[in-house]
Amino acid sequence: MSTRDTPEQIGDLPRIGRPANSALLLQGLTTLAEVAAFGKAQLGELHGVGPKAIRILSEAIAAADIEWAD
Repeated sequence: MSTRDTPEQIGDLPRIGRPANSALLLQGLTTLAEVAAFGKAQLGELHGVGPKAIRILSEAIAAADIEWAD
């Protein structure tokens, strides 16, 4: 899947950029709860998910009163 074909926003996830969205979609992650359960460490290993995307996701996860798995 080209990042050009990746949606700008997925489910209840904040806007984190198409490369990060593409990486999440390849893992089947479409919600904040799924991302949190996947874990911050594993998320950081995905190609396309950088520190900025992790920071934005962390803020959204905290605001939703969800905790990271790791």
